[in-house]
Amino acid sequence: MAFILPEQQFNPDQLDNLVIGIAADMGEHDSGVHYHRKAQLLYAPTGVMRFTLADTQMLLPPTRAAWLPAGVKHSVTMRNVVAYRSLYFEPETVTSLPDKVTIFHVNPLLKALIDTMSFWPWDKPRSTQHNAFLLLCEELGNATEENLALPLPQDKRLTTWLAQLQQHQKPPANLKDMAVEIGASERTISRIFSAQTGMAYQAWRQQWRLLSAIEQLAAGKSVAQVGFNLHFSSDSAFISFFKQYTGTTPAQYFKSPNI
Repeated sequence: MAFILPEQQFNPDQLDNLVIGIAADMGEHDSGVHYHRKAQLLYAPTGVMRFTLADTQMLLPPTRAAWLPAGVKHSVTMRNVVAYRSLYFEPETVTSLPDKVTIFHVNPLLKALIDTMSFWPWDKPRSTQHNAFLLLCEELGNATEENLALPLPQDKRLTTWLAQLQQHQKPPANLKDMAVEIGASERTISRIFSAQTGMAYQAWRQQWRLLSAIEQLAAGKSVAQVGFNLHFSSDSAFISFFKQYTGTTPAQYFKSPNI
């Protein structure tokens, strides 16, 4: 049985096959911190997921897939209903794929492969999985990667501030106002972000706004509403920002690329 109910217990590491797939319809959900002995490919044709790693948050919107190598500790939160698809692989069978968490664009062929393999019975003979598995690996190897990661500073002075950002989803303030909020100098905050995230504070702030924009758009909010929520001066200013960082407009972003 490959379709599971949200309350069902499932451990892919207890199953043995070339590919183990599952499908489920999920609502509000928090997986808690965990890891798998197997590598994982995660995809949702609808809904949005957020991954939290040791020092990074990542967003997984529709038309993208997340690759998680074996052994990576992570938690997944879902804010709205998600049609969940997940494939698991023995680490030694996917050595050609990235050794870090990666977000890929999903074209129609890759989507069809993931959808089909997610519903495979867990005892499907390996010999009948092999060709589709090789094609999936080839498509992933050629898929475009996308930067939907937000590195998180670990300095204790920012712990409460980061928690409030997460809770209220209010855009981070500019550097001057941020310094007042934290009670540290602008130079100190700049140094923390550069050292611990590899990004200047303003670049980090823009990446935060981008991920929030994608999440809100995927949830069905209008361009005007998202631009207002993220404190852009106009719809056109928001669209320009979005296109600068993604290469496409909000209206085009969730359309699958051609094969």
